[in-house]
Amino acid sequence: MIGILAALSASAAAGMRLALPLLVIGLLQNEQLWYDVPLLSRIQPPVVLGFLTSWSLFEIFASKKLLGQRILQIIQIILSPFVGAIMGITVAKMTGVPMQLIWIIGIVSSLLALVLQLVKVGWFYRLRGIPIWVVLTEDALCVFLVILAFKAPKSGGLMALILLWLAIRSSTQWYQWYKGKDRFGKQSKISRQEQELD
Repeated sequence: MIGILAALSASAAAGMRLALPLLVIGLLQNEQLWYDVPLLSRIQPPVVLGFLTSWSLFEIFASKKLLGQRILQIIQIILSPFVGAIMGITVAKMTGVPMQLIWIIGIVSSLLALVLQLVKVGWFYRLRGIPIWVVLTEDALCVFLVILAFKAPKSGGLMALILLWLAIRSSTQWYQWYKGKDRFGKQSKISRQEQELD
């Protein structure tokens, strides 16, 4: 159970950023770096370190601008399920989860990261840009969730579940806004046609 909560915590971080949680998880391992991380373990550590550092900096700075948020959203929507699965599987292995459950955890972690990303995209279009204070909170929370996955997996898993609950609740809000906007748009179109007939 501890391993599952730890995996949820790590995969929730992947629902906010891509490279930053992978960078943190490698640095937390000290000399082992990304030895236990699927795919990244096959690449030379200096190459992985350079790439993840560069991409993390890009994510941090680009997310503060509207155009950067748009570019990141496209990339994150595509890659967040893969990074979420990698994070979940890695943490599950490190916490001693049985091999029979590893791939199930990978799928659940992938879906969690994707759901968080989709909700974030929905709010981006609802608010026409994510406020800077939300972006800064995401950066801090992303790092915090990865650290909790190792230091306090119960707290990290609980926080990930709360984030999922908030994401589902908030998604209903912007969906209702979208439906209301669509209905208003149709009504205004009908009223314009009536005015033209008059």
